Amino acid sequence: MNNKNYEPPITWSDHEDIAMALYEKFGDDFNESKIYRIRFTELLDWILTLPNFEGTREQANEGHLEQIQAAWVYEWRDNQD
Repeated sequence: MNNKNYEPPITWSDHEDIAMALYEKFGDDFNESKIYRIRFTELLDWILTLPNFEGTREQANEGHLEQIQAAWVYEWRDNQD
């Protein structure tokens, strides 16, 4: 394995990393109000398909999803200048 390109796995507790990955995936398709309107079932599916994500559906909980949503909003805001 080439360590230069190695990225550590992302798990449910890595809220900021997940949010950054979601922002990279969707960019400005989702603004703040749209991010907060995403159904948790949909959000869960998207997170499970992220590269390097190693969590499972069973490990997910509402607290994680709420924190990921909030972190995604901050990530989106940071990119709005």
